[in-house]
Amino acid sequence: MKLSPLNRRRLANFKRNRRGYYAFWLFLVMFVASMGSEFICNDRPLFVSYKGEGLFPVFVTYAEDKFGGFEAITDYRDPVIADEIEAHGFILWPPIRFANNTTKLDPPTPVPSPPTWALSQAQCKAALAKRKPPADGGTCRDLEMNWLGTDANGRDVVARLFYGFRISVLFGLILAGVSSVVGVAAGAVQGYFGGRVDLIMQRGIEIWSSLPQLYILIILSALLSPSFGVLLGILLLFSWVSLVHVVRAEFLRARNFEYVNAARALGLGDFKIIVKHVLPNAMVATLTFAPFIVNSSIGALTSLDFLGLGMPPGSPSLGELLFEGKDNLSAPWLALSAFFIVAAMLSLLVFIGEAVRDAFDPRKTFA
Repeated sequence: MKLSPLNRRRLANFKRNRRGYYAFWLFLVMFVASMGSEFICNDRPLFVSYKGEGLFPVFVTYAEDKFGGFEAITDYRDPVIADEIEAHGFILWPPIRFANNTTKLDPPTPVPSPPTWALSQAQCKAALAKRKPPADGGTCRDLEMNWLGTDANGRDVVARLFYGFRISVLFGLILAGVSSVVGVAAGAVQGYFGGRVDLIMQRGIEIWSSLPQLYILIILSALLSPSFGVLLGILLLFSWVSLVHVVRAEFLRARNFEYVNAARALGLGDFKIIVKHVLPNAMVATLTFAPFIVNSSIGALTSLDFLGLGMPPGSPSLGELLFEGKDNLSAPWLALSAFFIVAAMLSLLVFIGEAVRDAFDPRKTFA
């Protein structure tokens, strides 16, 4: 698709901001990897060849009686099932053999257990001795690797980071998208019609913005059963306000321009003038704010999860991992892992937002 000269200039300005440009690609790689979390971190194999039949447990749930067991969901980590499959075929596992809710039943130390590579030789020998049959003379490499240890419930931290990153980014993108639509619509109506409409809506927004948002969020989160959709709706009550003032100012500035008056003279309706003529110019300011809205949405979800008012218990959540780190100060890998992921995610979004702002800045030109 051929870009217009204006869009080519914007793309060039975006690339010139090296920090934002590389942050965009790094964030994109992280997001794509998290979207395929089931293929990276899972307690189900990617592929199983059993008695000449190809099976895909990552997509299909197979009963255990297919492998000579009982009528129950197959636990591929069960040594009996694994030995049966390997005796008549092979198993292709993902790089990390833990899902976000997989509980490690034989941790090398009491949970939360430290990263496997950080275990002492005595801890390795004790963990290997618990095996059936015991692995004499083995090393830490013979254990199931938990690169960042396990949490207080024996779940792999790396797996929960992958799934938690995906939920956080999807939540932020959806909330930013929906709140942008509502905020742009409200700001467009205010700015285009002005007068009494603008006055009444502006007073209402000022009253709504002055409410104690944090307390209302906490009360609603405590009253309603927590879920992804409920949290999305609760945070949407306040997040849409952030764009109203920007869009309103753009519409107030552009509503009496010559091309708008010409469109009115030609008999176009208000809706068509708003959508086709004024809104494209107002969207420039909206797009520059979009990464920062995503940033604040992710921060809000993480905060609610940390307070125990976010996602349902057991959900892969970066805020819940931070809370576990606070409750287990003797296990610093919990808090540090979640902190670095959240800090990296929010920092990358800020850098991307700065690059987008430069891209739409009319004062920026080619070098």
